Amino acid sequence: MYRTKTCGELRLANVGEQVVLAGWVQRLRKMGGMTFVDLRDRYGITQLVFNTETDAALCERANQLGREYVLQVTGSVNERFSKNDKIPTGDIEVIVNELVVLNESLTPPFTIEDETDGGDDLRMKYRFLDLRRNCVRRNMELRHKMTLEVRRFLDEKGFLEIETPALIGSTPEGARDFVVPSRMNPGCFYALPQSPQTLKQLLMVAGMDRYFQIVKCFRDEDLRADRQPEFTQIDCEMSFVEQDDVINTFEEMTKYLFKSVRGVDLGEEPFLRLSWAEAMRRFGSDKPDMRFGMEFVELMDQLKGTGTFGVFNEATYIGGICVPGCAVYTRKQLDELTDFVRSPQIGAKGLVYARVQEDGNVKSSVDKFYDAAVLNGLKDKMQARPGDLILIISGPDTQKARKQLCELRLLMGGRLGLRDKNKFALLWVVDFPMFEWSEEEGRLMAMHHPFTAPKPEDVGLLDSAPERVCANAYDMVCNGVEVGGGSIRIHDAALQAKIFKALGFTPESAQEQFGFLMNAFKYGAPPHGGLAYGLDRWVSIFAGLDSIRDCIAFPKNNNGRDVMLDAPSTVDQKQLDELHIALQPIEKND
Repeated sequence: MYRTKTCGELRLANVGEQVVLAGWVQRLRKMGGMTFVDLRDRYGITQLVFNTETDAALCERANQLGREYVLQVTGSVNERFSKNDKIPTGDIEVIVNELVVLNESLTPPFTIEDETDGGDDLRMKYRFLDLRRNCVRRNMELRHKMTLEVRRFLDEKGFLEIETPALIGSTPEGARDFVVPSRMNPGCFYALPQSPQTLKQLLMVAGMDRYFQIVKCFRDEDLRADRQPEFTQIDCEMSFVEQDDVINTFEEMTKYLFKSVRGVDLGEEPFLRLSWAEAMRRFGSDKPDMRFGMEFVELMDQLKGTGTFGVFNEATYIGGICVPGCAVYTRKQLDELTDFVRSPQIGAKGLVYARVQEDGNVKSSVDKFYDAAVLNGLKDKMQARPGDLILIISGPDTQKARKQLCELRLLMGGRLGLRDKNKFALLWVVDFPMFEWSEEEGRLMAMHHPFTAPKPEDVGLLDSAPERVCANAYDMVCNGVEVGGGSIRIHDAALQAKIFKALGFTPESAQEQFGFLMNAFKYGAPPHGGLAYGLDRWVSIFAGLDSIRDCIAFPKNNNGRDVMLDAPSTVDQKQLDELHIALQPIEKND
């Protein structure tokens, strides 16, 4: 046995015991005739003591150790004279009488500390070292705890964990597929699942009644902080349910997870529900951050046609937010905000501001275009108080202008410290549009996916006005992040065919791609619905992270590359020949 105790479990009660420890050298300190070594494993750190007066040779060996050497030590537990209240083992130390170097280590390319000197790229290249850092390891432990509690909750609710295939047929609706060539079927390809959507529906047809799976999903799309090409879903489906049944079940699970994993009691009150239209009107987002106010106020009546400012007079939308206590912003600060909304990522033409001064008067960047009565009316409409700052965005496209104002709202919320990572605001967004227009495709696309059921009262609009149809869909939002979403599914083959028609599918193409599902519906499909949570996003929120990468053991970078494994990479020509694949030269832009 390499150890009798871990480096995190010794306490004053163990004083006098002979123990064997094993771990990595965190740091080494020489003080006179004594050498102190911090030995680290997954469970904690224990201070080791080597004394020249006791064993000079052993102490000299300790002095030759380097960071991240792997050691086995034997010694006696002793009470520390100078205690360290920052670590659980800070009351004791181990007086070493035997040292075995199990493995030496090169000097690591960055420090194995919470506050490391390694940049993102370097840490990802040496991710196996990065995972030794306490802060990263704790994220892995949190992820484990979360999946454990998910399984416990769903098992108690009668859900069965059932695996579905990782090699399936390609489904063109949604994100781009990752495709896998088949050697045994030349010229044919599998796809890696974007989600087990159709498969879990088939499990409902099969009578499994309640299904879940913690499953890998794959989407070949552009990446950002909350996206990876492969990610993990908590995927769930239920039979004989309506929307409220699904929402109530998974609202209960969410409260359970916050209590058992994070120690946060979300109370007995149901989560807020906002329609998609209301969320867009009040916050400019279908995933609004409800930790703070600054709701949008539409100002068309106050500012369009009431002055000579042409930008407002020609606008389709004018909206503002009231930022408390920021009337003291300097011109430089206001210019920075203007530059922010004008950036290519935001795309606004400009920003109008109005300060409410301590005497109640309004000082605005458009003073010369409006009389005092209009500006005072603006103050009243915004419910602004002395010291508040009003920020206004307008534009010819209502949805775009709202999204621009949303980004500004989030920026100001962050600057004012209102986006506290230890505060949690959850809600459901419901009643999404069934379809959205794709400029790229030149047709209607499913906002969620083509298997989402429309609201029963809107079915009649599918032929005459599909753009007005609302979906029986719902998203759960936490702190401005969509953590999960789902819908009541279509379980009728005729209705499914009607949806495919609205999406531009011919009967032949619908049958070719989704015939297996439509045919299954003809054999007694039950009403069913479900949702899927993004496990990585959940863990990142619980851990207070800005990115999902640090809660994934081996993540990809922004280019979808694994810099540690150097993947994706080229393959041997022999492999390509076996797959009957010929590569075309890549055109390089000069």
